[in-house]
Amino acid sequence: MKRKILVVDIGGTHVKLLTSAREEREFSSGPRMGPKQFIKEFVETVRDWKFDVLSIGFPAPVRKGRIVRNPKHLGKGWIGFNFGPALGRSVRLINDAAMQALGSYRGGGRMLFLGLGTGLGSALVWDATLMSLELGDLPYPNGKIIENYLGIPGLELLGEKKWKREVLFAVRQLENSFIADYVVLGGGLVHRFGRLPKGIERGRNENAFLGGIRLWETQRNSRELKWRLL
Repeated sequence: MKRKILVVDIGGTHVKLLTSAREEREFSSGPRMGPKQFIKEFVETVRDWKFDVLSIGFPAPVRKGRIVRNPKHLGKGWIGFNFGPALGRSVRLINDAAMQALGSYRGGGRMLFLGLGTGLGSALVWDATLMSLELGDLPYPNGKIIENYLGIPGLELLGEKKWKREVLFAVRQLENSFIADYVVLGGGLVHRFGRLPKGIERGRNENAFLGGIRLWETQRNSRELKWRLL
């Protein structure tokens, strides 16, 4: 019997939910949302849905299925929070950008994913390996960090034309640093770009849900997971 998967993409402004049957809902998040508020809203939102397991993308560093740092754009109290007992289901938890990267990967070597939104999400995928990155904290001029320039604050500070140039310059530097075969540029701000240069592909937010489904893929004729998560 095919397992019913619920994918949860937790962002700085909204929590989006999609079942493997393509039913979709969302609710607001924001800087006051801690674990208790999340559980309350979640339970109310999915009260009439049936699902077996969950994949959760979370906007903070995740190691071995546990949150290791409070997110910048949500409330406090998330470090070490265990979603499984709270939700009564088996849960696979990864960083939200890593989940979108996993869904964006089409093979063909090493892919660097960069998500432009409230911050800068990042991940690297190759073969059957997914590595979550935290590039948003890289130092930038004037005592800033890179996500101050490539995310929403950078767009507001620089204006759209200069911001686009800054993004494409930084993307090329990061592409070279990780020896990536191609870059997928995703997140809510990617729609600001018309055409993208060769080697940079446009991501789609819905790829996060494909990534959540892929988290439950196993090796053929085996119960072992197909993807190695670093």
